[in-house]
Amino acid sequence: MGKLILIVHTSIDGFVADKNGTFDNFNPSPENLDFVCSLTNGADTALAGRVSYQMLESAWPGVKHNPNATRSEIKYSNWYSSARKVVLSGTLSSANLPNTIILSKNIPDEIRKIKEEGNGNILMFGSPTAFQTLYKHDLIDEYRIILYPVVFGQGIPLFSGNELLKQFKLADTKLLSNGEIVLNYQRNVQE
Repeated sequence: MGKLILIVHTSIDGFVADKNGTFDNFNPSPENLDFVCSLTNGADTALAGRVSYQMLESAWPGVKHNPNATRSEIKYSNWYSSARKVVLSGTLSSANLPNTIILSKNIPDEIRKIKEEGNGNILMFGSPTAFQTLYKHDLIDEYRIILYPVVFGQGIPLFSGNELLKQFKLADTKLLSNGEIVLNYQRNVQE
């Protein structure tokens, strides 16, 4: 059974995007993608909400063909292209989306099935709306929160409207060259 691992970028004040929904003020260090690639080694599935999925699809599959792409960009592009995709969306159709599963109903049960049937980990990218659903049903095993040294003041929050008290265990931290801190929190299974 694989673990569901959230990978999300956030500002110091807890926003995953600015008030316009953009990520322009996140300035990732060169080793940021190296870190994400290290997580792909044990993963076979990419999970996202519709918006994040569409951003990933528009950016990553063709990067491996770019002659100026870095080694990490090529590695991530290859992994993303071959990974099974799971998208939480009520509006997308999987008719023309190869290797993609669209979930719109019974999402918690379907995610549990995918976790139980899988051999590799599931990497969830951003997707604050989808995150809320999975968080509420305690389906996320690890939280890889990449904290950026920036304050948005307002924007799209990661944790929004959650009335559930959850305790986490800090398993690891990593400081990247531009001041990003990668926080590795795990579910406290003793709750």
